Amino acid sequence: MNTDTPIAFFLTWVTYGTWLPGDDRGWVEYHRGWHLPSRMLEAECESRMSEDAVRLTADQRSAVERQIQETCDYRGWHLHAVNCRSNHVHAVVTAGETPPKKIRVDLKAYATRCLRSLDETRENWWAERGSIRWIYDDDGLESVIIYVVDGQDRK
Repeated sequence: MNTDTPIAFFLTWVTYGTWLPGDDRGWVEYHRGWHLPSRMLEAECESRMSEDAVRLTADQRSAVERQIQETCDYRGWHLHAVNCRSNHVHAVVTAGETPPKKIRVDLKAYATRCLRSLDETRENWWAERGSIRWIYDDDGLESVIIYVVDGQDRK
């Protein structure tokens, strides 16, 4: 097995306004890495929000999961696991030669379209970008699937 080629991607993205720069949990700046909390920065970012933060309902979460499965099926991607929470989404996907950023962008875009069909008044559903982790072996794939399916409720 070629360990340089990922066998899947672990994708995560958060809902709009629920993990701002400066957050108490720390935060990641695009291309600059992890940063410690800063209440002043978080307050500044919050003041620039154009809408309230998104907390997805159970119905919205189910709709997002169905849409992610449908998008993967349509694209010919294998969805190993998906878990939409009130403030974030995890998906584990194998997609051949498709770049992982395209996978994430497509999943977010179709999930947005789905959510807009349920609530036409909201413009922003997701934060920009998200996390992509490369999975290189079966053990890693199994671990991340277990985390996505069961790990969220163990905290």
